[in-house]
Amino acid sequence: MASAIPSPQISESIRTESGADLLALAHESPVLLVFLRHFGCSFCRKVISDVAELAPELARRAVRPVFVHLGTPEIAQAHFSYYGIGDVERIHDPDAHSYQTFGLGRQHPARTLINPKVLWRWFVRGDIFRYGIGRIETDGHQMPGVFLLRDGKIVRSFRHRNISDQPDYLKLIA
Repeated sequence: MASAIPSPQISESIRTESGADLLALAHESPVLLVFLRHFGCSFCRKVISDVAELAPELARRAVRPVFVHLGTPEIAQAHFSYYGIGDVERIHDPDAHSYQTFGLGRQHPARTLINPKVLWRWFVRGDIFRYGIGRIETDGHQMPGVFLLRDGKIVRSFRHRNISDQPDYLKLIA
């Protein structure tokens, strides 16, 4: 699934908190670019946990995870450190410019939260009990997504239809 998003648009607008250029990182090695909603979201916390668990496999395949978030760098650091990946590259994007660049939209709150799949994953699967839930301090309507960047191009993508969707990370990086 190649994307029509041109690489120069990515390189001009997206830098990590450490100052690295996302396009340059994607030329150095494949990048698993993970967009989060907000840190109060159970499913976003699960995503961080899932990627942390996959860290050895990502390293074996030389895939660098990079997270994009709407929160403050301080709150992000606390969450990533909690899951053991405090040194992961992150992009602080409070205005959601990179979300727009990658075509990730927003969803009405009723569709976001009052959805059978979301409710099932929260309560039956137990994500709300495992990962908790917190205040929405940023845009709770922003939808997440995951992209594999290689050689400066988007080679695979997963755009969430609802907030509880779960990408197959290993299939994305295959």
